[in-house]
Amino acid sequence: MKKTLTAIYEQGVFRPLEPPDLPEQQRVTLIVSALSPSSQEEDWLDVECLKECAAEADERVSLEEVHEALAKIPGSLTADFSAERDERF
Repeated sequence: MKKTLTAIYEQGVFRPLEPPDLPEQQRVTLIVSALSPSSQEEDWLDVECLKECAAEADERVSLEEVHEALAKIPGSLTADFSAERDERF
């Protein structure tokens, strides 16, 4: 099996950023390739989604109009996130 994982090296240990889906005590061979800071920032970006959003953007809509539209939505995302977190624990 061959799998590519991104990891962070901290205090002498490689910490994968996603579960490796391996049994405990599984021996593996690591090939280390350092990422440049710019590529690290882009790894989490969904570049295709950003392109689609840019293509759908309407420059005629002002930021103030967006704020006004969002202000009409009842409740708060912070409260929703807190409630969801509380449900899990």
